[in-house]
Amino acid sequence: MRALRTVPVLLDMSRDMERLCPDTLHLNYVNPMAMNIAGLARQSQIKTVGLCHSVQHTASELAADLGIPVEETDFLCAGINHMAFYLKFEHRGEDLYPRPMQIAEEGRAPAWNRVRYEMLRRLGYFVTESSEHFAEYVPYFIKRGREDLIERFGVPLDEYPRRCEAQIGGWEDLREKLQDPGAPLEVKRSVEYGSLILHSMVTGQPRVVYGNVMNDGGLISNLPHDCSVELPCLVDRQGVQPTRIGRIPPQLAALMQTNINVQALTVEALVTGRREHIYHAAMLDPHTAAELDLSQIWSLVDDLLREHGDFVPRELQAAD
Repeated sequence: MRALRTVPVLLDMSRDMERLCPDTLHLNYVNPMAMNIAGLARQSQIKTVGLCHSVQHTASELAADLGIPVEETDFLCAGINHMAFYLKFEHRGEDLYPRPMQIAEEGRAPAWNRVRYEMLRRLGYFVTESSEHFAEYVPYFIKRGREDLIERFGVPLDEYPRRCEAQIGGWEDLREKLQDPGAPLEVKRSVEYGSLILHSMVTGQPRVVYGNVMNDGGLISNLPHDCSVELPCLVDRQGVQPTRIGRIPPQLAALMQTNINVQALTVEALVTGRREHIYHAAMLDPHTAAELDLSQIWSLVDDLLREHGDFVPRELQAAD
């Protein structure tokens, strides 16, 4: 639903870019990342890269769990947004994976990270997305009538509304500080990649960032060519240049495919205007399918489309 109301807005922006600045690079920080990138790629010639902070944030968290400064680590990460995995995590040439694996096997994972450590134990690799969010993409942790799972893996079901409330409060505090003419203004670079990309494109200083781009030419060879992937990209005066990863472990590719199916069908609905593909996307969503039968899924989509009204394209709005 978020893609249905967001991609058309981004497409309107890209039409202006095509007319006014066709050689520009669009930096997308908006979710749902994968659907936005794929939806634009299908309908616009504007160069787009999607930027998230889950790779660098998770690297810092994992390094902290191991008591190692993140700047001393070396890692390689690849997959799809919110479902990318560290294929390599090293410290001065030493493979660090045995240490978080031991944490997982001994049940010593931090309470807020039990989902990710459980997936590490089952799949052999650590995922970038936070435990509470990743639990929404898979059918294993949030089940009706299984409060024991919620408690065992520490899944905070109301975490996102609480985060939104905290962020709104933070914005209000920031507004007061910025409107105070006597307050000092501190300028510093965050872990976000946007400013680094701009600096490298202007100065030519080469950098590696993690970006979301289309899987053109099979950058990840065992994922579909028409999906959006998250992987390391070189940036310099030539712009953002994705690196080729090749094959990723088959269990990771298979798990990603369950969510790529949903993304592809949602984009298909946007591109073709065929409302039935929205139902197909919901039907194939792993978590939705684990909770609802087909009639319930259809009714849920009907209700959501009705509530969204004019926020989605006319041809995709709820049937009369």
